[in-house]
Amino acid sequence: MNRIDHLFDRKKERVLSIYFTAGFPDLEDTLPIMQAIEDAGADIIEVGVPYSDPIADGPTIQESNMIALNNGMSLKKLFDQLKDMRKKVSLPVVLMGYLNPIIQYGMEEFCKKCQELGIDGLIVPDLPMQQYIDEYKEMFDRYGLRNTFLISPQTSEKRIKEIDDYSNGFIYMVSAHAITGAKSGISNEQIAYFERVKSMELKNPRLIGFGISDAETFSTASQYSNGAIIGSAFIKIIKNSKDLKNDIKSYIQSVIK
Repeated sequence: MNRIDHLFDRKKERVLSIYFTAGFPDLEDTLPIMQAIEDAGADIIEVGVPYSDPIADGPTIQESNMIALNNGMSLKKLFDQLKDMRKKVSLPVVLMGYLNPIIQYGMEEFCKKCQELGIDGLIVPDLPMQQYIDEYKEMFDRYGLRNTFLISPQTSEKRIKEIDDYSNGFIYMVSAHAITGAKSGISNEQIAYFERVKSMELKNPRLIGFGISDAETFSTASQYSNGAIIGSAFIKIIKNSKDLKNDIKSYIQSVIK
């Protein structure tokens, strides 16, 4: 069974997914950070593939992308770093990347490599759903990869239901119509959106992302979904860290306490 499916079969609430950019802060930090995330008690690891134009991301993650690229990170380098991943990491691993570098690598070769390395799922924010259905769904399924689409407060109920029909793994609920970045608290408007989607009783689990940064926002998001995704706040922690393993452990455990 796919590790994402297995996770949500046994854990229905307070699922914590941690995002970081591969090759950041230093080129060879990727696997040690993944191990530290697992050891600290998170549930899913989301590895960002650096890209020069990360349109869905705010300044913090954009900066981490540029630093990682300047460090020499590439898709090929990332795959090299992950070749022994499953000897050290047992959590579900999701790659988050943009379509252009994947197409350049070759979509089938990319999917094949993901399966070979033990990657469980993909988030490709700029992959149109119809293109996925027409060109890639069969391929993703063949290589055992769960595909995650994003929804936002502006996404219509009709569209959300279509996404639910064609998704597997989980649905990424963007908490606000904005780029990523840790914000302060969760507004009443956002809670109304969370309640609206929760009432739709979708078949896929839902994780809320964008603006989740601490125990309070994680707990609030988890009341209306299966859990949450933390990205920008985690990037800030590792950017300034002098002791990655201990700082990651302290931060993650402060969120899930």
